[in-house]
Amino acid sequence: MHAELEKFFEGQRARRVVAEAMLRYGLRVDNDGRIYCKNIEMAPAKIARALDVDRRVVIDTAQEIAENDFLFDIFHSLEPRSNISNSAKALGFDVIEIHADPKRIGIVSAVTQILAKHKMSIRQMIADDADLFPEPILTIIVNGKLNGKMIEEIRKLKHAEKIILK
Repeated sequence: MHAELEKFFEGQRARRVVAEAMLRYGLRVDNDGRIYCKNIEMAPAKIARALDVDRRVVIDTAQEIAENDFLFDIFHSLEPRSNISNSAKALGFDVIEIHADPKRIGIVSAVTQILAKHKMSIRQMIADDADLFPEPILTIIVNGKLNGKMIEEIRKLKHAEKIILK
């Protein structure tokens, strides 16, 4: 979790679990402490069941967020995003997953330069937030199929600890 948020949920493991899930999935809180996925209201009991916490913890966490200006500024404008990486093959796209140290500079630039050089456009790119995901992944879905030359160049990236092609 982001350091700025940790202090608000310190010593409250269940509330921290709820807040982290809301950040991960882009669930926002309105002025009344209700939780939404875009404009669809989410039932606290269902969120609680999915996170293995009591539903009152979900309700209390959302209320605390709504009542705290700092937390509300963060959580009221979150938005969910679609990730098509697991459906890409069926749609005719290839996926590149790059596992790397998120503090290293230039990984996105290096891979996009290779793709651009081969005139391959990017359909979707998602970089996991290192504060929310213990092992962040840079996922790139390309418009079409990677050829052997591109794969060879991508595999040589010095920034990457592991590269998975799907």
